[in-house]
Amino acid sequence: MPLIRTDLLTKLDTMCMVCHDQEPLNYKEFEPCLPFKLEQQKFFPVLQTITHMYGSLYDKILLCHSELRSQDLEWFEQHGSLGVYYWSHAIIARDWYRYAEHDTRLLDRTPSKDFLIYNRAWSGLREYRIKFTEHLINAQLHPYCTLTFNPNDGNHHYRDHKFKNASFVPHRWDFEQVLPQTQAPASSSADYDVKDYCHHRIEVVLETVFDDTKWHLTEKTLRPIACGMPFILMSSPGTLQYLRSYGFQTFDSVWDESYDSIEDSGQRLQAVVQLMSNIANMTLEEKLHLDQQCADIVAHNQRKFFSDQFWQQVTNEFTQNLNQALDKMQTHTNLVRQHILSIQ
Repeated sequence: MPLIRTDLLTKLDTMCMVCHDQEPLNYKEFEPCLPFKLEQQKFFPVLQTITHMYGSLYDKILLCHSELRSQDLEWFEQHGSLGVYYWSHAIIARDWYRYAEHDTRLLDRTPSKDFLIYNRAWSGLREYRIKFTEHLINAQLHPYCTLTFNPNDGNHHYRDHKFKNASFVPHRWDFEQVLPQTQAPASSSADYDVKDYCHHRIEVVLETVFDDTKWHLTEKTLRPIACGMPFILMSSPGTLQYLRSYGFQTFDSVWDESYDSIEDSGQRLQAVVQLMSNIANMTLEEKLHLDQQCADIVAHNQRKFFSDQFWQQVTNEFTQNLNQALDKMQTHTNLVRQHILSIQ
């Protein structure tokens, strides 16, 4: 008779995976909860503890995530996790914006302003948006933009925000007197506004991650692609390269995209503002020519986004990464599991 029931062993032999595949990883939020240090324990006295904490007898947990070049991921992998990369936002955005593929209203473009900028939240990783807003006001670019600013994010006023990057602290505190506040809820990310995409020339995408080295692109970047609009991407350095690796085209043949290679966040922010100034100062004839130059790129990106090939590319990538991680997990069985299997 086995020392442990077969059905219990089967349950314990199931691998665990945490799915943190939408928001960026932040090890500082989890640092107090370090994984269980099995190597410091003995065999059966800790079986109940392991079962309670993990429901598994593996000494690592699979961590499904959506970022590359990530120091946060490295930390989690050093503390008991095994990463599985999955660009979940691509699948989510395909569902959220699926009607844009067939929405003929998006074809009737009559831009009344140059730039569409969704600027709802600024706390946490998004604090760079405060400085970006200041730059736009100082450069007198806000009349060329549909741009809002909320003085409060959650229960905190931007005057009281504790900046992690001191270079993002603004020198003026009158944003709410210059710009209207947005009325859009957070759920607006799951939809698109036809008027916004018909009445603007370019979307300036304010991604969640900007002041970091990691690549973490969300539905924010994919919405203008789905809706057939050119975009300038405010994100971490190299993310245009990341986007191109999936077969999308960017606009380096139309305007200067060297901002994407600038490592310093403050300088990258200023480079985007300068690019916007260059476009805003064009004549109407020059802007219409710019629209024509972008047309083929925009059409290619929209076709790519809604193609079966892109769906298979993202899902196959996840499948491959998961299978590789499952194979690696076989080398991370803890001592309790090895002992149980040896006596069955």
